[in-house]
Amino acid sequence: MKRVASFFNGLERAGTHAEDALLLIILVSMILLAGTQIFLRNAFDSSLFWGDEMLRLMVLWLTIAGGLAASRMDKHISIAVVDRFLPEKAQLVTKVIIDLFTASICALFAWHSARFVMGSYEYGDMLMRTVPAWTMQIILPVGFALMAFRHLILAVTRPLNSVKQLSIGDIAP
Repeated sequence: MKRVASFFNGLERAGTHAEDALLLIILVSMILLAGTQIFLRNAFDSSLFWGDEMLRLMVLWLTIAGGLAASRMDKHISIAVVDRFLPEKAQLVTKVIIDLFTASICALFAWHSARFVMGSYEYGDMLMRTVPAWTMQIILPVGFALMAFRHLILAVTRPLNSVKQLSIGDIAP
């Protein structure tokens, strides 16, 4: 049992490092590309023909990667008005319902974005003249599917973690 838990903890750490690295690479690349575009426009009155389109795609990737990181840390945007006044058990139930709702919405987004990407593949859409559009759009269904999975896991683990905390708190002096 400990080996399985250790394996999944290691897998989670590797995923966390990969997400953080992806965020860093995209952000640094965006800064460098935007700076290059500005320099080329001001110094040589020209630019990279694919630069602006690539920056828009990088914003898309950065947004999805940021959403993944927020869902990983359970720090996504939420409006907590009523749950502050609820008892602890009711807060737990509310959070589980919200996690399940979020997972279903993300799954719905993943499904429809996968249909969009498949349509782009079937029509042979191209970006920056030579890159198949689906290769850059694939982040949409993959990212939303991962977010749906994370929130589903949160919906399952929240009650389990609260049971562990209650049982440890009951035993401790």
